[in-house]
Amino acid sequence: MNILQDLNPQQQAAVAAEGGPVLVLAGPGSGKTRVLTRRIAYLINQVGVSPYHILSVTFTNKAAREMQTRVEQLLGQRVQGLWLGTFHAVCARILRREQKYLPFTSSFVIFDDDDQQSLIKRAIKELNLDEKLYRPTSVHAAISTAKNNLLFPKDYPTSTYRDEVIARIYQRYQELLLASNALDFDDLLLYAWHLFEENPAVREDYSRRFEHVLVDEFQDTNTVQYELLRQLASFHNNIFVVGDEDQSIYRWRGADYRNVLRFEQDYPACKKILLEQNYRSTQVVLDAAQAVINRNRNRTPKRLRSLPEKSTGEKITLYEAVDDYGEAAYVVDTIQQLVASGRARLGDFAVMYRTNAQSRLLEEAFLRAGLPYRLVGAMRFYGRREVKDMIAYLRLVQNPADEVSLGRVINVPPRGIGDKAQMALQMAARQAGVSTGQVLLELAEQGKDSPHWEAIGRPAALLADFGALLAGWRQQAQTLPLPVLFGRILEDLNYREYIDDGTEEGQSRWENVEELRRLTYEYEDRDLTAFLESLALVSDQDTLPEQAEAPTLLTLHAAKGLEFPIVFIVGLDDGLLPHNRSLDDPEEMAEERRLFYVGLTRTRNRVFLVRAAQRSTFGSFQDSIPSRFLEDLPDELIEQNGSRRRSASSRRGGASLWESRNLRQSAYAGTPQRVQPASAPILQPRYRAGMRVRHPSWGEGLVVDSRIQDDDETVDIFFESVGFKRVAASLANLEVL
Repeated sequence: MNILQDLNPQQQAAVAAEGGPVLVLAGPGSGKTRVLTRRIAYLINQVGVSPYHILSVTFTNKAAREMQTRVEQLLGQRVQGLWLGTFHAVCARILRREQKYLPFTSSFVIFDDDDQQSLIKRAIKELNLDEKLYRPTSVHAAISTAKNNLLFPKDYPTSTYRDEVIARIYQRYQELLLASNALDFDDLLLYAWHLFEENPAVREDYSRRFEHVLVDEFQDTNTVQYELLRQLASFHNNIFVVGDEDQSIYRWRGADYRNVLRFEQDYPACKKILLEQNYRSTQVVLDAAQAVINRNRNRTPKRLRSLPEKSTGEKITLYEAVDDYGEAAYVVDTIQQLVASGRARLGDFAVMYRTNAQSRLLEEAFLRAGLPYRLVGAMRFYGRREVKDMIAYLRLVQNPADEVSLGRVINVPPRGIGDKAQMALQMAARQAGVSTGQVLLELAEQGKDSPHWEAIGRPAALLADFGALLAGWRQQAQTLPLPVLFGRILEDLNYREYIDDGTEEGQSRWENVEELRRLTYEYEDRDLTAFLESLALVSDQDTLPEQAEAPTLLTLHAAKGLEFPIVFIVGLDDGLLPHNRSLDDPEEMAEERRLFYVGLTRTRNRVFLVRAAQRSTFGSFQDSIPSRFLEDLPDELIEQNGSRRRSASSRRGGASLWESRNLRQSAYAGTPQRVQPASAPILQPRYRAGMRVRHPSWGEGLVVDSRIQDDDETVDIFFESVGFKRVAASLANLEVL
């Protein structure tokens, strides 16, 4: 086929661009995946570049699989030698090939989030530090940020005592990782960059090989990814990046939309192409989304155009519920009505929110209505206990030095190896200067002749038995296909009897193990290393079913890259969207605006924006203030729905959008003036600005303001623990200090 066929002029210009640096800024729904895949096919079919000399990186396995399939369909044949995968998968492949330059072997395992947290906790404990002062999650975040900014432990900046402590934890954490012959996700990128930086000849080999480097979702790259791309493209300088700074929503994990600006600075001769033809949404939605995003600075302006058949479209419905329970009920009721009328199917809907916690009331509403739903970001299949157990066993077979996996399963199912036995094993390993896995294998091979036997004492026999199991599996792994090996491990452990106790939950757990077994058949012709690596690098979107006849509940972050016929965005209140953490940070606020923009542009046909006048918090209700982003939406694009005024019988007065749209004062900076109902009795405030009070859940706080409202006193308080809160005095149980 003609590879440029059925492309619009902007897409054709991108696909057929001459060599050198190319920057493609692709608006939402503008066909960026089509452009990338056509570009690869064009290079192979029209320019004559061998697939062996092409590298294409993206951010999810799902996207990589889709691109591979599309390229092969375009070319009508299997494509051999093409490097197409996620950043992490590509770097893992390089590190396994070049392990002679690195402080770990090619059989390294990749620790998931739980494993990393366990190791951080162990490092904190070994350094005799208090977990309450150095919370593992925040320490891990600091270490991750350091790695994304190309900093090893020796490079960690220490301007405060806390920095010095985190540097020590970081150092010990890395030592524990290497002792387990393991890497975390950030290490995959950091060590690959370090490999190229310290070994120019290796860098030149790869940069010579990859004549063309193509990058998807370029706006989501972080510092280490940007530098890796520069290294890989350093010889031929043919780097083709596709992205959109307006859709950069992962700042919290290091992504930096300013890499788009850096690219233009580092490659001043780059060709810049805008993709503005939208193939997804109606013009109404596009105009609303652009009105929101145009408020951001440091971006390339784009004018998104819908297809002619979508040049109009239904207005955006804006609904205000009395409270957050009503918000959830409205979503479910509306879905039921649209399905019952034949205007939509259950699978057409997505319900998006800013934080995972917001899903609870929605789930309850779906359950009450008897409607199915699928929840993205809940406990992932690979995070379930029984699945993690079996993966840990497989990781031990591949790499006996994996201390985290060994600690997880050494007594699962119970085999009498308690804490004392494990401590004796660890002590013997430490004295011998080897891993605990190596001690187990030596005990199994040498029995009582092992120098460890006497040192360990009574538990040595039990440990030797487990070591014999491990040694047998490792030997079988050399010859048996992966599914057969998996079955042998299950049989040797008698794992089904352990996990399936005859209850519904037990049966469900065994079904999960069987599902993992089925997955091994996809790797029947590949090795255990490839299987484990694919599991370690899977993402939430990779596990999302392609089709499901049920509404999808997901965060706005998880919605990136997806599309649905009808979208609900709930929780459009200041403090939720935008999130209260962003209110004093212009960069964070700009990202919140991009997040809303991404949510709006996920829809093909229709958008419902939903908020609640009040939200329940620890038994009391707080007034909420409409999201400031709603003010950016042109009135002619909006259809208002819901209660424009509070119910006169409700004591939980809420700042309705239509009362307060012209009173846009943030509750964090001042207090909107509210209209007092004529029937309200005259009461005197008990609390006044400057008072210190104590709340039973949030602790001490400072009263910012107080007013009488709907027969009750509403108090604005700044709590040191949770920030600003607005409470009803009759329900909040405040103590004046």
